[in-house]
Amino acid sequence: MDSRVTIRDVAARAGVSAGAVSLALNDRPGVSAVTRRRIAEAARELGWAPNLAARSLAQGDRVHTIGMALTRDAAGTVLDAVHMALIGGIESVLTERPCSLLLHIAPDLDTEIALYKQWWQSGKVNGSVLVGVTSDDPRIEPVHRLGMPVVAVAPPQLSGPFPAVWHDDAMAMAEAVRYLSILGHRRIAHVSGPVTLGQSIVRAEAFAATAAELGLNGTRSAHTGLSAHEGARATRALLDRADRPTAIVYDNDLMAVAGLAMAGELGLRVPEDVSLVAWDDSDLCRITRPALSALSYDPFAFGAEVARCLLELLDDGRARSRVSDAPVLVPRGTTGPPART
Repeated sequence: MDSRVTIRDVAARAGVSAGAVSLALNDRPGVSAVTRRRIAEAARELGWAPNLAARSLAQGDRVHTIGMALTRDAAGTVLDAVHMALIGGIESVLTERPCSLLLHIAPDLDTEIALYKQWWQSGKVNGSVLVGVTSDDPRIEPVHRLGMPVVAVAPPQLSGPFPAVWHDDAMAMAEAVRYLSILGHRRIAHVSGPVTLGQSIVRAEAFAATAAELGLNGTRSAHTGLSAHEGARATRALLDRADRPTAIVYDNDLMAVAGLAMAGELGLRVPEDVSLVAWDDSDLCRITRPALSALSYDPFAFGAEVARCLLELLDDGRARSRVSDAPVLVPRGTTGPPART
């Protein structure tokens, strides 16, 4: 695969864009006759051969669709603002070609695996995006056996044979813990997602490592299903302790908002009695009172990068894994020095 000639190689030889090569080699309008001949000559010289998946996208002789399945948990979690922005980013790139996104909500992982098999064998999709990757993910092996082009939204250590697109969540978590430590917090808690979820694994490991590096002996972690209800319950359990944390980092905005409400129910002031930091800087974080400090990134731009990775895979038969910028901490009204005792 490393020696395979791509349309980018042809474009470089002919001195044109990859888009012009795609138009010319698929006999579509938009390229002059002179340029078309130069591209054809460059392709012959390099021994270029078409990638069938990419050709189907360009010619429109088959359904040209990217599949994406989301498995809801037992609580029936619906799409949140972050998921919607991610999907919007994917579609923004796909619409640059005659290509669309097929989105499906599956009730469980077995159904999701069967769906990929049906999509691929029926020719309904040209490739797929795999999200919500976990450790020892049961989808990796059967989906790989299909031979379908797939990009995993996951850290590379969990993406198996698929190209990975991920955030540097470890760096972001380390930044949050160091920030809270600088404010004077020594007892910091992490309300995490499921223990097997890829992003939660990375964040939990970074939380523990940074706390150890800083000598914070009073840290605690609580795993949840990422719902508001479980976030509130975990917050109550933490704040009911005699040695309650003075700061909490949440793995999403829903749990952080629920945690803010729970702190109020318990008669605690934010941030004087407890500081709160949310992951996923959504509108929810900005409209709460006080506004939530948050780890912020652009899920729309991230979705666009996922789509570009998959199109690269379709065009070239391979794609490089890539990491996006680490989320950035945005301090707001829910973080401050701990109250003196």
